[in-house]
Amino acid sequence: MTKIVHEHVWATVVSIECEKSDISYQPQIDFLHQVDEIFSTYISISEVSKLRSNQIQIQECHPLLNEVWHLCLRARELTDGAFDPWSVPGGFDPSGYVKGWAADQICNQLQAAGAKHIQVNAGGDISLRGGAANQTPWQIGVAHPEKADQISKIFQITDGAIATSGTAERGNHIIDPQTKTIAVGARSATVVGADAGLTDALATALVVAGRDGASWFSKKELENYSCWVIDRHQDLTWEIIR
Repeated sequence: MTKIVHEHVWATVVSIECEKSDISYQPQIDFLHQVDEIFSTYISISEVSKLRSNQIQIQECHPLLNEVWHLCLRARELTDGAFDPWSVPGGFDPSGYVKGWAADQICNQLQAAGAKHIQVNAGGDISLRGGAANQTPWQIGVAHPEKADQISKIFQITDGAIATSGTAERGNHIIDPQTKTIAVGARSATVVGADAGLTDALATALVVAGRDGASWFSKKELENYSCWVIDRHQDLTWEIIR
C-alpha cells in the first residue's frame, strides 16, 4: 500500500509518497527541517540569513549550503544570468533552487532505504523515481497560469523531475535579474529533466527570458532537458521535446 505524508515546512507543503507502507519518513522529515534551518531567508539565525548579512562567508557555511551555492553558480552560467540568486534584494537567496534539490535528496534517501516508486512534491518542484506503483509513469499536471483550478498539460514521467514557474499561484513574483523589474518573458514555463534543482532554476529563468532561453537547451549539459512555455504576450505556447 502506498504511504503518503504531508509536511508543512518552508511556508509550503512537502508531500512524500512511496510504495513501502512500512517505511518511516522521520529521517526525511528531519532533513526537511534541517534544510529550513540552513537555507531559510525568514529565519534570522539561518546560515543563509547570516551569509546575506555578511556575518559569515560561504567558506564557513555548512557543506550543504556550499553544495547548493556552487550548483546555483552552474545554473546561472547555463541560463546566461537569467537565473541569478545573487541579484535579489538582500543578497544570495537560493529559494529558486533548493526546494527541487531537497526533493532529489529525499528521493535518493528513500531509494537507499529500498523504495522503488517515489514522488516528492516540494511546493510544486517534483522529483520522481520508478513510475507509479502500478508500473505506469507518474502523471503530472501543470496548472493554467491564470486559472489555477484548470490543468493546461499533463506530463508522463517515470524517472526525473519537473518544475513549473509562472503566475498560477503567486502572481507576478519573478524578478528579471538584469532590469530588477517583473519578468515578462513568459506567463508560465515548465521544465522536465534529471535534476529537480536545475529544472526549478530553468523554469524560473525561462519566465525571465522567454524565447531567448530556447538556446540554452542546445548546451551539452541540457541535452536531455525539455521545456513547455506559455508566451507572455501572445496566446500561444512553444516547447523543446527530448
